Amino acid sequence: MDDAGNDIRRAARERAYSIPLEEIKPADPALFRDDTLWPYFERLRKEDPVHLAVDDEFGPYWSVTKYNDIMAVDTNHQAFSSQGSITIGDQEEDFTLPMFIAMDPPKHDAQRKTVSPIVSPHNLMNLEPIIRERAAKILDDLDIGAEFNWVDKVSIELTTMTLATLFDFPWEDRRKLTRWSDVATASVESGIIESEEQRRAELFECVDYFMRLWDERVSAPPKNDLISMLAHGESTRNMDRMEYLGNLILLIVGGNDTTRNTITGSILALNQNPDQFAKLRANPALIPNMVSETIRWQTPLAYMRRTATQDVELNGKTIKKGDKVLMWYVSGNRDEEVISEPNRYNIERERARQHLSFGFGIHRCVGNRLAELQLKIIWEEILARFPVIQVTGEPRRVYSSFVKGYEHLPVVIPTRNKV
Repeated sequence: MDDAGNDIRRAARERAYSIPLEEIKPADPALFRDDTLWPYFERLRKEDPVHLAVDDEFGPYWSVTKYNDIMAVDTNHQAFSSQGSITIGDQEEDFTLPMFIAMDPPKHDAQRKTVSPIVSPHNLMNLEPIIRERAAKILDDLDIGAEFNWVDKVSIELTTMTLATLFDFPWEDRRKLTRWSDVATASVESGIIESEEQRRAELFECVDYFMRLWDERVSAPPKNDLISMLAHGESTRNMDRMEYLGNLILLIVGGNDTTRNTITGSILALNQNPDQFAKLRANPALIPNMVSETIRWQTPLAYMRRTATQDVELNGKTIKKGDKVLMWYVSGNRDEEVISEPNRYNIERERARQHLSFGFGIHRCVGNRLAELQLKIIWEEILARFPVIQVTGEPRRVYSSFVKGYEHLPVVIPTRNKV
């Protein structure tokens, strides 16, 4: 970590504890781009765990920052609805994208049930050798001794290959999935898009492409891919174009962004904690626990939003009907009262899967086992090949308070294992 980065973090800590509480705005994307979010959430957990802030663009929102309060919200879908939006911004009336993660029962349950067979234990067992073969090829093709961007060469490539398989998507066009995933959650300030009009245009290209695949699959017998499942599913086969696009974005972002950012996060965390890297090399049986610890440490989706359906008391605050409520998983995963030494990256942590990153209740991440499987496989293959992977500079992080991820991580692999 360079001196400039340390100076930025020191200044952030001073500011986080010196400004009035009401001026703390946890949803500021700059805090995530600069990795300066931590002291703000630390202070909120201590002093104002259910915190009301006002965003210049999105209006007032509540931030729930402690583990048990987040659980209380996440497991009470009657009082805290997902309907409409799972992010801080409301959907535009002229560009509304229904998706099952932003629905309440019974429609949510029916649509989720339609796609959940893709991540059944049987299907994951069939996917494992495919993922392993691809991970091996990706790693074998890396240049030894030359600096490269781990995000692009490994994290994006592996997760995009897996996503293309789940959709039975044309292989040569698979990087379109990466682009649509980035565009779907981008703001103009992120540098990914130049305007909201461009974002919409690219997402319309996405749904037009997938409509052609839908037309092929709906005319053929049902198969074990996501598009066929949607085209033939009783609760999804009559979706209109925008609802189809909404569910596509959910599946693309959920299947791509989150896992790729945790893969990158694992490289960064192990470099920042060389004692843990040494433990992992000495005992590869720690990989599954390391995977869970990294998912907690990274928290690839920083929050999920709910909307109060009634007045609710939470930790001494009254949340009014209609209020926006942000469950900050990234903060709950560092809650000192529930997780021992939460700021320490510890691959031998007891109950490492006791994290919030996948959510809880009816909206718990449907693909959590697939995410863990990809991470387990890539690390088994890494340890079989490379004695070390060196991070050579600061990561460049995504400008977003929702997707907590990376655009660039420079690394060098000095040598391969001796056979």
